Amino acid sequence: MIEFRAAKKEDCRTIAELYSISSDGVADYIWSMLAEDGENILDVGQRRYEQEESVFSYKNCIIAERDKKIAGMLVAFPVKCDGKIAEDPVLAPYSKLEADNSFYICGVALKPEYRGQGIGTQLIKLAEQQARMRKFHTLSLVVFEQNERAIKLYKALGYREVRREKIVQHPLIQATGDAILMTKEIA
Repeated sequence: MIEFRAAKKEDCRTIAELYSISSDGVADYIWSMLAEDGENILDVGQRRYEQEESVFSYKNCIIAERDKKIAGMLVAFPVKCDGKIAEDPVLAPYSKLEADNSFYICGVALKPEYRGQGIGTQLIKLAEQQARMRKFHTLSLVVFEQNERAIKLYKALGYREVRREKIVQHPLIQATGDAILMTKEIA
């Protein structure tokens, strides 16, 4: 049986590992720019999620567990856009794909052995519950067009494509093609 719980600080390494998977290398790119000389990028991700005042904090994560082992995670938080586009050309497309005043599903990831069991759907529904509790009427997420399985899931859950931006290639980023902003209105 899968259980869901709020993330704890000691989960941050696993959160970083899973977020790296969900971002197809975009997080790795960001973390590589924040790394100190010789620092492993997963160490940077862990350090980032250990922060409590950032949106990229374990405090904005839900952990899915089976038999006390982490199966996956969700990172979601409110987004208020300032209209600024990232100066970094690799990151600019993602800053263009923000839905103002939405509850942003920043990342959903499952370890491979837990995929295809409905856990991702449950995590998305938990994000929708959080959005309702916080009085948000719009949820948003960004998905890569080559992730057809995720797009199919999001459409089945009522998300619709709003716009696309071309992914700027970088050796750390595995995704190609377009990044797609999808949103869902909730009551």
